[in-house]
Amino acid sequence: MSEPFGTLSLDHSSTVDRVAQELRRAVFEGELESGTALREVALAGSLGVSRPTVREALTVLVAEGLATREPHRGVSVTSPDPASVRDVCRARAVLEGAGVRRWAEAPEELRDRVRTTLVAYTSAVAEGASYQLLNERHLAFHVSLVGLTGSPRLVQMAEHLVTELKLALAQVDRIRRNAHDQADSHRALLDLLEAGDLPAASAFLDRHLADAEVAIIEALGLED
Repeated sequence: MSEPFGTLSLDHSSTVDRVAQELRRAVFEGELESGTALREVALAGSLGVSRPTVREALTVLVAEGLATREPHRGVSVTSPDPASVRDVCRARAVLEGAGVRRWAEAPEELRDRVRTTLVAYTSAVAEGASYQLLNERHLAFHVSLVGLTGSPRLVQMAEHLVTELKLALAQVDRIRRNAHDQADSHRALLDLLEAGDLPAASAFLDRHLADAEVAIIEALGLED
């Protein structure tokens, strides 16, 4: 015999998901800047939900790297660290570069994944999508490059790295409003791959990621 209240946890879970989604939107759109304290009482009152619901949603954001929890200080929007930004960008260069060099040997379905993620990203740019959606599609393209290696473990590593970088990249795009330029550079990279010029594609990717590292550090005032 089924429990009469068995669906209540699903309703609660969906509420937590909606709160987490609204907080993500506010972070990516710049309504909640880096360092902003995320007070449970204030958020619960603003969103019309309970404090435990807010607490669980904040736990989700902490796990995603969008928020940071400190003892005796509570939760706040994550402030990107310059050393971490540099490390993540350089690790991405290793993983994505490995994928680019495998373009010629990669199965057609993996090459198609790169093409479709680029189309999804450029379409979002053309449609004036939210910074959150632009960020997700931008980073999906970069992960698809790692997918060319055919290694699920490397893809998992890449997904972890871009999660760390999501907040910083979203803030740079919002500050500089450069999503269009990013789409153009990604298209240029794919053109080099399609032409079979892998050395040029590798060099292009290296420059692109090095420029991204500098742009993030400068735009967010993270010089150390």
